[in-house]
Amino acid sequence: MKTALTIAGSDSGGGAGIQADLKTFAAFGVYGMSAITALTAQNTIGVQGIFDVSPEFVYEQIKSIMEDIGTDAVKTGMLSSEKIVLTVSGAIREFNMPNVVVDPVMVAKSGDPLLAEDARQAVYNELLPLATIITPNIFEAEALLDRKIHNLEEMKDAASKLREIGCQWVVLKGGHLDIDSQAIDVVTNGKEFHLLKSPRFDTANTHGTGCTFASAAAAGLAKGMQPLEAIKKAKEYITEAIRNGLDIGQGHGPTNHLVGVSSRWQ
Repeated sequence: MKTALTIAGSDSGGGAGIQADLKTFAAFGVYGMSAITALTAQNTIGVQGIFDVSPEFVYEQIKSIMEDIGTDAVKTGMLSSEKIVLTVSGAIREFNMPNVVVDPVMVAKSGDPLLAEDARQAVYNELLPLATIITPNIFEAEALLDRKIHNLEEMKDAASKLREIGCQWVVLKGGHLDIDSQAIDVVTNGKEFHLLKSPRFDTANTHGTGCTFASAAAAGLAKGMQPLEAIKKAKEYITEAIRNGLDIGQGHGPTNHLVGVSSRWQ
């Protein structure tokens, strides 16, 4: 069985963070492991509290996994502070981790901040250049590039600028930008563009979509898919997970990570 490591924060509500990542890995038939960077008191309504894990202990978790099991892919999510970003970046280099997918998590679905201001530059300079795939949404791309994105052409230009940071592939997710009633993601490797389109759904149950998409891409890489194939498969998965989102909680419910999984045990 192929393996994948998520380095991210814990979502006590279960819809995002490492919980979403591990569910997604399992849905893809990949053995999931985790290094927890922060604990959040979180539900579908918002984030009520954050407790950062020390950078030293984040490193110990990664080291324990890499010195025994290893990994076929790694996905990073909420890293919260500059020191944790630098610790994770250093560990990726030290252990020569393959197939790195970076979801540059900055803000929760509720609008609560998940990344300190001083950590953004560290993400830009130290983490993104290590990535096989990066998966920013519109707001994250705007923050990383310090510019606004209003339409598809500006998405393409922004994706190209992000690719120049040094990552191999950029997926600029367009779910927050309504283009002809579609959610259009711009994908580029610096040489070619691909537009991945899906219908927009009238639903509030979109908590954890970014985590789920990125971990699906990491699972695909772990199983030996080429980056573009893994990205397309992740797009298919998240589209169906949103289409079949779960009406749980009083706010933004989670996507359905078990969509398409056998009902044998039900």
